Amino acid sequence: MTFPIEIKVNIDAGIADALSTLAQPGGESQKRLIWFAEHPRGVEDGRLLLDSGVIVRLRSGDTPDELTVKLRPCTTSQLTGRFSSPFDRESFEYKIEEDWSGSRHVLSASATCVHPQGTLLNAVTPGAEAADFLDTLQRQFLQQCAPAVHITELAALGPIASTKFNNVPLDDLEVDLERWTVADLDFLELSTRVKRKHDEKPHEFETRVEHKQKRLRSAVRDRGIAVSQNPDNKTRRVLTALATKHP
Repeated sequence: MTFPIEIKVNIDAGIADALSTLAQPGGESQKRLIWFAEHPRGVEDGRLLLDSGVIVRLRSGDTPDELTVKLRPCTTSQLTGRFSSPFDRESFEYKIEEDWSGSRHVLSASATCVHPQGTLLNAVTPGAEAADFLDTLQRQFLQQCAPAVHITELAALGPIASTKFNNVPLDDLEVDLERWTVADLDFLELSTRVKRKHDEKPHEFETRVEHKQKRLRSAVRDRGIAVSQNPDNKTRRVLTALATKHP
């Protein structure tokens, strides 16, 4: 099976100027707060769930709350049974896709459960057990596809302030812009998701994505905006910063 590919480009300097150049004047934005759940003892010892390829992310703000459990990087051999293919149900989405950021290409699988707006604020208060808010399918996903990872006694690290602009035109592309600010970090991610066409061979699809990736990077640079050379993705960068400040 060939999965969709999300192309990502990061900007970590001149963010305000980049946003004024890229975002539509008067365009609607979504403001949310983001937390990542980690084992406090692991954080103290310099070990993150992220190091095991597991991400537990909570979002709350202008839209309904979301709790996402993600495996990244992962392999197709990990994704067994019902989790070998994407599916969705009411208030739940399971998706598999590749993440392309520069030359780094990894497979990811994520299970997202939607909660009423404001509900997850109860999961991020001091002393709260964030794992209690995982739903049955998310627990099954972790038990089946990452059985060696212990998911209890989790505390939320954050918040990260997020501002997102969806479906922004950029030359012949349509991209999402998301700004994250936390601690001393302030950066902007541009992303666009590409799906394989019905009659497209896998190598043809990959070639098309490569061309689109080059067009995205060129469109950014043509506007005088420098693309970040930092090899770490935004999740790694903010979790490292938050873990450093964790009491």
